[in-house]
Amino acid sequence: MSAVSSWRWTFDEDLRFWADTGIAHVGLSYRKLVEVGVDAAVRRVADEGLTVSNVVELGWCDLEDPSTWSEHQERLLAAVDVAAALSASGGCCLVLTTGPAGHLDWDEAADALAEMLTPVRVAAVSDEVALTIEPTGPLRLDLSFVTTLRDGVDLADRLGVGLCIEVNSCFAERGLLDTVRVAADLVEHVQVSDFVIGSLCTPDRVVPGDGDIPLARILGGIVDAGYRGPFELEMVGPKIEDEGYASAISRGVAALDRILGEIPDGKVGVPSRRR
Repeated sequence: MSAVSSWRWTFDEDLRFWADTGIAHVGLSYRKLVEVGVDAAVRRVADEGLTVSNVVELGWCDLEDPSTWSEHQERLLAAVDVAAALSASGGCCLVLTTGPAGHLDWDEAADALAEMLTPVRVAAVSDEVALTIEPTGPLRLDLSFVTTLRDGVDLADRLGVGLCIEVNSCFAERGLLDTVRVAADLVEHVQVSDFVIGSLCTPDRVVPGDGDIPLARILGGIVDAGYRGPFELEMVGPKIEDEGYASAISRGVAALDRILGEIPDGKVGVPSRRR
C-alpha cells in the first residue's frame, strides 16, 4: 500500500490506518517523512514492524541548470540513507521521476540526468539500495520526459538503474508485455491502479476492477516474465478523494488480492533487489 494513496493524510494518520486495518507492507512518501522529521519517522516505521518496499515523492531539479542539482542530490542522498535503514525487511528502493526536460532534447536530458545522479548512484550501490526510474503518462511532462515503458527501459539501462512499471501509465502501449519480457532484469517495482477510459484529467486513478485496464492479463504477464517483487497499490485522483481513502484503500486491497490470487502459487510476492 502506497502512502500516496492517502495523499492528504499525514504520516500519523497513515500509521493509524495501517495498524487498524492490518496493512503491514507499504510504500512511503518522502514528503510525509520530512513533515514529521525523517529520523523520527524511520524509527516509528521500524517500531511498527512495517515492511517497506519503496520511497517516493522525491522531487526533481532543473536538468538544464546544474546549479540546482546539489540541493536535489542532497535530498536523494538522504533518501538513500532512509531506504538503507529500512531495507532489513527485504529491500527498499527509491522510485524516481526524471523531472521535465525543459528545452533539452530527450538524449540531452538523459545525459544531464545521468550526470546529476552519479553521486547518488554511487551511494546507492554502496548501500545496496535500488534506484528506480518510473515512466509517466504523456500528460505529465511536468514530472518526467520519459513517457513510455519502452523509453523507460532505454533510460534505466543507460543509467544503470532499475525500472518501475506504473501500470496506469503504460497499459495501452503496443507490445507492452513484450517490452516487459525484454526488460525483466531491470524491473524492481510495480505500481497498480485502474483507469476509466474517457476521463480527460490526470491523475484520475480508480480502485482495481472499477475501470478498464485488463489488470489480470497485465499483472499475470509481468509475473510470467519473471518478476517476483512487490505489487503496490497506488491510487490518486478525484474519484479516490470523492470516495474517501479508507473505503477506496480497503476495496483496493481486497480487489488486488483477488487478482493476484488467480496467479499460480509460488510466483507472487518474493522480493528481489537486482541493483
